[in-house]
Amino acid sequence: MKAHKLVWDKYSLDLNERTCIMGVLNVTPDSFSDGGKFFTFDDAVAQGYKLFEDGADILDIGGESTRPFSDPVSEAEEIHRVVPIIERLSKRISIPISIDTTKAGVAEKAIKAGASMINDVSSLRFDPKMADVAVHYGVPVVLMHMLGNPKTMQVEPRYDDLVTEIKTFLEDAIDRAENSGISRSKIIIDPGIGFGKNLAHNLLLIQRLQEFKTLNVPILIGTSRKAFIRNILKGNTDKDINPDAMIVETGTQASIAAAVLNGAHIVRVHEVANTRVTVKIIDAVKNAQNLL
Repeated sequence: MKAHKLVWDKYSLDLNERTCIMGVLNVTPDSFSDGGKFFTFDDAVAQGYKLFEDGADILDIGGESTRPFSDPVSEAEEIHRVVPIIERLSKRISIPISIDTTKAGVAEKAIKAGASMINDVSSLRFDPKMADVAVHYGVPVVLMHMLGNPKTMQVEPRYDDLVTEIKTFLEDAIDRAENSGISRSKIIIDPGIGFGKNLAHNLLLIQRLQEFKTLNVPILIGTSRKAFIRNILKGNTDKDINPDAMIVETGTQASIAAAVLNGAHIVRVHEVANTRVTVKIIDAVKNAQNLL
């Protein structure tokens, strides 16, 4: 498989040298993990800077929750939530800021404020103008697989052939992006852990992640604190585990290790410092032959 290096504007990310870490900053009252925790301007800026200092390679900022059964927010509200924070952080940190949105208007305002990537969980499907924004500003885009939309995706998700169907979806998304003028060298794919998948689906995707390498674009994966980890850890009890609990963080790091060993180039996480340790060890294991 070909080597992957993202080069744009003033940024360069070598995705073969080591696993890159995308730190998550949710500026929302209702995200599944840290909803409400960083909803004020000062708290959000402080957390964004902390993720940078902890070693994030990318900072992903979102103003609309995409947790299962979540309701959408207006474009104006989303802009109000994220743009001032991006303006402040882009002046203080040297890493690229990604805007996590499905709305072209939000993406454009965010880029004008200092963002330099688009993370679109709809793979350019929800807003026909999103590709135009990516092309105009020359920024990389993350194209993610999702079954339905956040409101419906976890209502008994079914597949006849999980990996083949998701690969086909992502192939189509890549084609749609390229046909819109987005360079393949600026496309990243995400199989969408937890977005229209049950426990078995999520585990199989991590196990078979190598199969997505044939798409010849970098692979991003986001397992951090998600329900499948909590469901494994809680066993047969009915009581959910708090996503912020330490046991969930330990489970997250195990899932990251498995994902990196199986081919992930970028991992999207809430806790960057711990992840740096995990990927440093796993990258060393992957590259052990180079030490001989």
